[in-house]
Amino acid sequence: MSPALPMTKYHQIYLVLREQLHEGRFAEGFPGELALMQQFGVARVTVRRALEQLASEGLIAREPGRGTRALDVGTSPATPRGQAAQRAQLTGLLENLVSMGLKTSVNVLEVELVTASASVSSALQIKPGDPVQKAIRVRSTREGPVSHITTYVPADIARKFGRRELAKKPILVLLEESGVKVGRAHQTISARLADVMVAKHLDVAVGSALLAVRRLVYDDQDRPIQWLHGLYRPDRYEYEMQLSRVGSIDAKVWVSKELSAKFH
Repeated sequence: MSPALPMTKYHQIYLVLREQLHEGRFAEGFPGELALMQQFGVARVTVRRALEQLASEGLIAREPGRGTRALDVGTSPATPRGQAAQRAQLTGLLENLVSMGLKTSVNVLEVELVTASASVSSALQIKPGDPVQKAIRVRSTREGPVSHITTYVPADIARKFGRRELAKKPILVLLEESGVKVGRAHQTISARLADVMVAKHLDVAVGSALLAVRRLVYDDQDRPIQWLHGLYRPDRYEYEMQLSRVGSIDAKVWVSKELSAKFH
């Protein structure tokens, strides 16, 4: 078998920007060519090739004299794109998440009240523009950074905790302490490439493959209370599940049960 060819720089930039577009990162404006050249450290022709690829897929619109704008390509966490996405309804998920949070240190990068984008409002079942708390944190072990986590919580729930509390306790603990009874969670696992910002915080190269987790947490009344975007270093994070077959002999299905999620 011949070795895989290295990924071209323009295709790497295209993949990073495509993922950010699907996440609704450019609701307030798409960066210009010069900004992208500086961000990725490449020539204009490389940036233009990446943008042409995005435009050909209907992800952006390029208009002479008006620049580039993102088109509405946001996806609901209930209908993730790509064959790599796998849904997991996991028994014991919440307890394991709290346990992991207590075994790692956290650096709170950002906590602010923002207006909900289309994708965030769809996930949390609120109106676009409603206030939500956005928090960005990096979790680490003694070996170094492991995960880059962005969470969105409706403002009426998040009013009882902020940067100081998020630096001390897992957010699920803070939700419970705020009077919320956490019920279930829906989790999607796929893959993403590290952009410039995430690569810096996780100490990896831009374009490195990361394990991506999308987790929507509900209270006991089935109201969405937290939407999480997590990016994990695959060399420091391990996810283990047990699969069991249930049902009659002619209609057996696989049912998953979480065993562990470990940082190392």
